Amino acid sequence: SDVCSSDLAATIYELEKLRCNLCGNVYTAEAPAAGEKKYDESAASMIALLRYGSGFPWNRLEGLEASLGIPLPAATQCEIVAETAIPLQPALDELKRQAAQGEVVHNDDTSMRVLSLDRDADISPERTGVFTSGLVWIYQKRRIALFFTGCKHAGENLAAVLQQRSPDLPPPIQMCDALSRNVPKLPEPLQTLVANCNAHNRRNFVKVTSSFPEECRFVLETLGEVYGYDEQARALGMSQEDRLHFHQQHSRPVMEKLHIWCDVQFEERKVEPNSGLGQAISYMLKHWEKLTLFLRMAGAPIDNNLVERALKKAILHRKNSLFYKTRKGAEMGDLFMSLIHTCELNGINPFDYLTELQRHTEELKQAPAKWMPWNYRETLARLAIPAAA
Repeated sequence: SDVCSSDLAATIYELEKLRCNLCGNVYTAEAPAAGEKKYDESAASMIALLRYGSGFPWNRLEGLEASLGIPLPAATQCEIVAETAIPLQPALDELKRQAAQGEVVHNDDTSMRVLSLDRDADISPERTGVFTSGLVWIYQKRRIALFFTGCKHAGENLAAVLQQRSPDLPPPIQMCDALSRNVPKLPEPLQTLVANCNAHNRRNFVKVTSSFPEECRFVLETLGEVYGYDEQARALGMSQEDRLHFHQQHSRPVMEKLHIWCDVQFEERKVEPNSGLGQAISYMLKHWEKLTLFLRMAGAPIDNNLVERALKKAILHRKNSLFYKTRKGAEMGDLFMSLIHTCELNGINPFDYLTELQRHTEELKQAPAKWMPWNYRETLARLAIPAAA
């Protein structure tokens, strides 16, 4: 009988048994030939998509399939995905190579747990935290998401990716919050132009709004005006240069007014430096140059929300599954999250993409650049092989 759902399709063979009335022996019908391949590529794609794209824990995924009449144990699903990850590694390596050539990168960390992570092999034993770093690169108007789980911080993972950057390219713009661990420690040719996140800056004032309502209202409305101009530039489809000139014309006077107001609060002793509002103002003044890079550099983002949204995949995994069991499991999660979210950021069907990669592993191994989410359908067309509907 065929069992089909929106998640997986399975064919279950029920073998008929007959008993002989004379001798009492039971004879079981022979099983039909099921073919050499037990699981179709689409099965691995759907399991990976549910597990790492939607955050289903293994046991919950097993229960879902069982309720649909598909007997697929959690251990079996894990084995299917683990076997699938190996031939897909060239696609991730090519994503990292192309990302390193990008013009803008967003990066940040979120905490993660790996039960049997070998800290000594990963980094110095003094490092106690485990993180998932998210990097979202913008390269030729495409967005590439990369995830790294381990003891390294976002800045260290970014440094590793930048090692593949062409020396002929100018430094990329890096958007992050003001934590020093987010900035890579690299020689000058590989350094980045750091911009800080105005969403983090704004959040400092939101936290103290109840204690300083009038002052915080002024700051929040001022920043809201700048965000409004940035949204106008996006809605009008402006080029990076046009967006820069637009911000210089409209946002620069607004930000200069805000800077003057901040200086006055301390100069006229209207705010105690140690108060919540004083600390929020001090943070903004200390990082002013990096917070306003979008007024001086074409393409500089205004905040780090792009990677904050990307890290929700890792946070969803942490919420539902609590941890990765091994380093290998964490690397497998990083691979599938990177491929899936890159597809989502570029409007590509991740299920179709993962399925086609599995069906063309040899071609992927030979020319991974031709099997990126944005050009794999063109490659399929050249091979005269129709993509899955």
